[in-house]
Amino acid sequence: MEGFTVEDTAYLIETTTQEVENLVTEALSEIGRQTRARVLVIEDEPIIAMDLETIVRDLGHEVVAVAVTRDEAVAEAVSNRPGLILADIQLADDSSGIDAVKDILSQFSVPVIFITAFPERLLTGERPEPTFLITKPFQRATVKAAISQALFFDMATVPA
Repeated sequence: MEGFTVEDTAYLIETTTQEVENLVTEALSEIGRQTRARVLVIEDEPIIAMDLETIVRDLGHEVVAVAVTRDEAVAEAVSNRPGLILADIQLADDSSGIDAVKDILSQFSVPVIFITAFPERLLTGERPEPTFLITKPFQRATVKAAISQALFFDMATVPA
């Protein structure tokens, strides 16, 4: 439908605009059901962590833990096996969210969205090169879109 109005789409598939709207609603609902996830938030700023938790829950996902240090992040990831990680770079004890993510990814594969005020620390050409990178201050809609995309694309790469 991208680039087409509801009316144009209805005309093209020979149906009513109401039916197109119903089909879109059903498709979005199905995508949402298929991409439910357990999310680990790695963030040491309490207000930002709470904001991220709210965004995650508003999308229908579960926050399994909020970690504020590298060691705590790795421990939570190992014990909770999240389906998605939202990670800051600079953590409470001057540890690194990048190092936490490297440690976690060495144990299992999981999509990661870095949310940081220091994007230049990630864009080095070394691993893990982020697929999703959001700079602070962030827009809630950007975080929501990135979460949905990360989970959708991760689901698409899982063998059937």
